[in-house]
Amino acid sequence: MSESLSPQNPAAEPAPEATSSYVPPKWRTEPRFPDGPAPDPAGSHHERRIRSFQPRRSRVTTGQGEALKRLWGTWGLDIDGHDVIDLKEMFDGLPVVLEIGFGMGEATAQMAAADPGTGILAADVHTPGQGNLLALAERGGMTNVRVANGDAIILLREMLPPDSLAGLRVYFPDPWPKARHHKRRLIQPEFLALAATRMAPGAILHCATDWEPYAEQMLEVLSAQPEFENTQADGGYAPRPDFRPLTRFEGQGLDKGHVVHDLLFRRTGIAQN
Repeated sequence: MSESLSPQNPAAEPAPEATSSYVPPKWRTEPRFPDGPAPDPAGSHHERRIRSFQPRRSRVTTGQGEALKRLWGTWGLDIDGHDVIDLKEMFDGLPVVLEIGFGMGEATAQMAAADPGTGILAADVHTPGQGNLLALAERGGMTNVRVANGDAIILLREMLPPDSLAGLRVYFPDPWPKARHHKRRLIQPEFLALAATRMAPGAILHCATDWEPYAEQMLEVLSAQPEFENTQADGGYAPRPDFRPLTRFEGQGLDKGHVVHDLLFRRTGIAQN
């Protein structure tokens, strides 16, 4: 979960796209943990596409680093775009929900513990969060969590089979508040059309944001998408469902008067022409 209440610098421009002359900095090519997540797992899949995220270098604690070294080979995977994932094998036949952006993983771990009958494939690029979620899963004995490292668009487009997801969760994505950055927001018609092909009919897309203008855009774009229907009879926002935990950052925002909007849309099974 990429908390918009304490976002990365939204004004910063993303790293340069790869070109024939572009040489990425060492931190993007040299692994911090040789047996852990790769710094640029889909390096061979560079493409000129606007991305909704920025990889950021952050301090990894000793505990997080040890979890990455110990558990990545079992519960982690790099989004390299090379092979299609067999989710049934990975999660022992459990229905699987994809969570895009999980921050430090506390809410993801709580949801996994509360619903051991659902597998959670949690995707993010934040190394400390990846290590923290692995540590939380191990501590809680949660075998229904897998951590994916890299670009969720590549994961959806190249590594997940059609109709394979029982749900999709996007909690507090970067709101990119400046008008010139709105094109970087994740919830766009193109993303929804792709996501719909990987979600089984009846699967739930659950978004949450504390950024009012982004919530309005989400509602507008989702309502116009033929592959999805609002679960709310009035066509508006949904109450926060019990299964989505109230995070620490969300609680701090609520104390400051922020309004959090949840959106719950169902995959209809209608294919886009």
